[in-house]
Amino acid sequence: MPLRLPRRSLLAGMAGSALLGSGAVSAKIRSAKPAPALISVLPVWNDAPPGGVPGGLVEQEIPRSPTGPADDTAFLHVTRPTLLHCRPAKPNGAAVLLVPGGGYARVAIGRGGAELLRAFAAQGYHAYLLKYRLPGDPWQAGPDAPLQDAQRALRVIRSMARAEGYDASRIALWGGSAGGHLAARLANSASAAYAATDAIDGLALGVKAAILLYPVNHMTGPHAHAQSRQQLLGSRSDEEAAAYAAQAGVSTISPPTFLGHALDDQVVPVENSLSYFAALRAGGVPAELHVQESGGHGFGWNRANGVAWDWPVLALSFLRTHGA
Repeated sequence: MPLRLPRRSLLAGMAGSALLGSGAVSAKIRSAKPAPALISVLPVWNDAPPGGVPGGLVEQEIPRSPTGPADDTAFLHVTRPTLLHCRPAKPNGAAVLLVPGGGYARVAIGRGGAELLRAFAAQGYHAYLLKYRLPGDPWQAGPDAPLQDAQRALRVIRSMARAEGYDASRIALWGGSAGGHLAARLANSASAAYAATDAIDGLALGVKAAILLYPVNHMTGPHAHAQSRQQLLGSRSDEEAAAYAAQAGVSTISPPTFLGHALDDQVVPVENSLSYFAALRAGGVPAELHVQESGGHGFGWNRANGVAWDWPVLALSFLRTHGA
């Protein structure tokens, strides 16, 4: 099956205009302007994903909103996981894997994902955006299908380090919303969720540091994100679902983690980040938590007026502190 680039203007929008706003941010961030970016699309798997593609499953790209911008799209029923790679004009020797959200019902890689790719590339990172399979589709691996894609994607990025000129040990991770849940599962992975298929699968898991924004964490209780839980786990009992809470995977192998959330988030309550932060503290994992008063759910790099939020400066400093 040929690779399909996101339609409309996703790629075109990545080259050109200034990306980072001014305001209460560092001079380095304030003055960053991306050069026209070199973009490529990479398959996550050489052939079909583990277990093959279920019959009748057809990947679709849809607008996230009927009245939204044409380039603000999402994918349903993903059958061909891919990585969108944005190369930096001035590499810093590191890479970052971006895992977008969508409530595990879709993968929202349009406008917000493009902004993050540009932003991290402008800071010197080889930026990779993951389109992953969705657990509500009848994949053999069930709720672990997205994790299989994320683990393989990380290994693909690691395998490209020498050719692309970055350090294979300096890979950071960003995840937002349900993508934050998946990113946390990836960050906390001690072993592969799939059988090895080639030499790439012999490469190590693990990232240098992670950024989780407004992450889905709880799978039970009043602060659980109902759609993510339903798509991921269906009718499984609360006892089974509790094991899929992002914080349940925190251990001594978990990477240093930066968390960002807004107090007025009405989709994924801030308690998801607070609980994850508490689990990191209890586990002795280096962590930082930024809770902003407003911003709702799904805020990106910049505010609506083009001025950068505070979290990018804080998160980038955290990454540098921890070698990513």
